[in-house]
Amino acid sequence: MIARRREKLDALVSSARDRTHVVQADLGRPDVAFAWVDEAEAALGPIDVLVNNAGVQIVKSATETSWEDAERLLVLDLHTPLRLTQVVLRRMIPRKQGTIVDIASMAAIAPTPGMFFYNAAKAGLAAASEGLRAEVKPHGIHVVTVYPGPVTSDMEAAGRAAYEETAAAKYTPTGSPDVLARMIAVAVEKKRPRVLYPRVYGVSRHFPNVTRWALDALTPPLRPR
Repeated sequence: MIARRREKLDALVSSARDRTHVVQADLGRPDVAFAWVDEAEAALGPIDVLVNNAGVQIVKSATETSWEDAERLLVLDLHTPLRLTQVVLRRMIPRKQGTIVDIASMAAIAPTPGMFFYNAAKAGLAAASEGLRAEVKPHGIHVVTVYPGPVTSDMEAAGRAAYEETAAAKYTPTGSPDVLARMIAVAVEKKRPRVLYPRVYGVSRHFPNVTRWALDALTPPLRPR
């Protein structure tokens, strides 16, 4: 388990039933993004499932976002999962088993106004993940691409607060992190290719033009800064 905030990790570990190995690290720093792999495998054995879940979100106009913030997002949300996947795959392929789980976003299918850099990062991760599946299948490796819509979290609340409140925004379907986690676990176990959640957003994958129109028309304006 890798994250910046040790107290959050310790809280999760206290409820875990299995052995855990905790690493406090900023995955947005390229020099430490994969430095933990050897130590983790020494503690618990080979990595069977890599979950690329770390990420940040910027909800702000494209022109008002500083390039430094944008670059940090692109490194954490796109570069780091691609690099980690490459490192771990080189260890999984000789064993002919393993799973890569990429937490993309519905923003990869239906880019949302006000999320210029986040849309780009998640679309890149989703495209890489979907393309990787067939590439590594002959080696016994499975890839799960996850497309969460709004899911209750501090990040979701901050993102929602960046927009003006409208009736459409108020009734946006929002999911539970516990339900999403269970769906991902099932997808890993049953080797399903992707997870879309909340389920209502599944129509977006099959009707992208309608979704694009709806987002353009119904996404609330960003609040004045």
